[in-house]
Amino acid sequence: MSKEFTFLQVFTIASTSNVIRKVEKQVAVMRLCKPSKDTKRRHFSLLSCHVSQISPLLDLDFILNSNAQSFTCESLESERDKMPLDPVGRRISCGKERATVRYVGHVSPYEGLWLGVEWDNPERGKHDGSHEGVQYFTCRNPKGGSFVRPQKVSFGVDFLTAVYLTYQTNAEEVLNEEIFISSKKLEWFVVEEKRFENLPSVMLYHRNVNGPGVAGDIRKTTPNVQWLDLSGSLLSTWKDVAAITEQLDKLEGLQLSVNRISLTSDPWAHRQAFSNLKLLALNNCDFTWLQILECAAMWPQLEDLSLENNNIRELQRPEGVLQTLKSLNLSCNPLMQESVSRLSSLPRLEWLNLSNTKLSIIQLEDATQASTTDVFPALKNLNLDHNNISEWSMVNELAKLPCLVKLSCRDNKLVSSDGNPKTVNQMIIAKLGHLLYLNNSEISFEERKGAELDYIKMFGEEWLKAGGADQPSTALICQHPRYQMLIEKYGAPDEGELKKPEPFALKNQLINITFVFPDDADREPISKKLPASMVVQKVKGLLHRLLRIPPADLRLTYTSHKVSGTEFPIDSDLKTLHFYSVEDGDQVLVRWS
Repeated sequence: MSKEFTFLQVFTIASTSNVIRKVEKQVAVMRLCKPSKDTKRRHFSLLSCHVSQISPLLDLDFILNSNAQSFTCESLESERDKMPLDPVGRRISCGKERATVRYVGHVSPYEGLWLGVEWDNPERGKHDGSHEGVQYFTCRNPKGGSFVRPQKVSFGVDFLTAVYLTYQTNAEEVLNEEIFISSKKLEWFVVEEKRFENLPSVMLYHRNVNGPGVAGDIRKTTPNVQWLDLSGSLLSTWKDVAAITEQLDKLEGLQLSVNRISLTSDPWAHRQAFSNLKLLALNNCDFTWLQILECAAMWPQLEDLSLENNNIRELQRPEGVLQTLKSLNLSCNPLMQESVSRLSSLPRLEWLNLSNTKLSIIQLEDATQASTTDVFPALKNLNLDHNNISEWSMVNELAKLPCLVKLSCRDNKLVSSDGNPKTVNQMIIAKLGHLLYLNNSEISFEERKGAELDYIKMFGEEWLKAGGADQPSTALICQHPRYQMLIEKYGAPDEGELKKPEPFALKNQLINITFVFPDDADREPISKKLPASMVVQKVKGLLHRLLRIPPADLRLTYTSHKVSGTEFPIDSDLKTLHFYSVEDGDQVLVRWS
């Protein structure tokens, strides 16, 4: 054989596809990584060995010429079209959609081979796996299935093929991109030589990785990877995931979000593959909490677990697993609130995200009457944003957590007697004496002192009626557990300092408002007297009649005559003007799209 043969012809002569893949990958490594002399010599030796298996007449220098590089890329891309011998249960991609193969065979009366797939997004499907009365496969969703031709889908590529394709196409962009796992930005040391063996992180988001490839190649090529992103992959089993991670001895962080990974029958068999793992993200993977506990034996050193937007409802007690966990994200799961306290058996849990989980209350199991609790002994940071919390007794429960110093409680239904959101924050600060941060803002000494003094005045009359300093009633202590402590700290309030509710009917209180139009200089301001109880939706209806602009297009803010230069948002149509503290003489700024 002479050098006149093209690289494509050389590969056509090859007898085994396995040898071809080895040659392709060794060529890609030498082309893409600019290896040192020692590394180049090693790859050259491997190439010589692989090529000799194809034909002893091939010239290795020829394979490494410029044409070889372009063919290598094309051949790597072509691997996506190969259907495995056992496709049922495998993951596939079709455009931007992902699915699991449930059936392979003929579909009467059509000719040719079909794949029956269950889509991750059931809206992409058409049926439940049946056609003309014949049930070919089943789906969880009655409209979650489809039949597609094999040539229309991709079964993906192995790990190193995805690495070569990703890092050759846009190496600078990938190597320099910011890395976020579980909402945390990861900082990396500078990699002076950007070679695969130096990579501390590999980001293969939606790169259709389907497995490890040739045994041992990952360990040889990317031995220093500490953080790996395989989100949106085509991995279908924990066995496939473990076959990749067991070759990455330094791996500490793994992003596996937006996958559908079937459970393993023996999690202990894969324990070594995740022995150093500290951070794991499984967001949007359709797991239940019980399934997570079944898998947890694989992660003996896990400290940070993110499970956002799964299928988690009831929480079972994690017995003997996840005992090293410090951070847990359960946001965007429809949790059964009575089961939340079962997480309290996690002895090292410091950060817990329960935002957007439809919670209205948390009852700490052993702290019904006590002022402190032994549950959640290490919890420092709690996120309760976007829930249905409306009872102040919930905040009183949180006061029993001995280490809680950070709380986020935005967009809930807690209200104060004056309807002011700022008063709500003051009451939270006053009730939680150990709190250092509220809603991601540090609580200053002055802010805490002001909140606690106002709290004393706000409920001073109740305190006096309940017995005052002599012996306050049990009911008062239950509603305001810290009140007596604050009295001892600042002293009892004078009767003239007490804040008494003003006897007025809110619905009858009219305020003067001036509507101004900052984006329309020719339009004159409009002044109106409106009830403070008027909801924003009706205010927009009024503006629609005045301006002939659809209410949905209107955007409102307001400025207070007491605070110059600051615009306050009015962003909920169902809240009242009083809720936003709009007062007599304020201006409402009206804009539209």
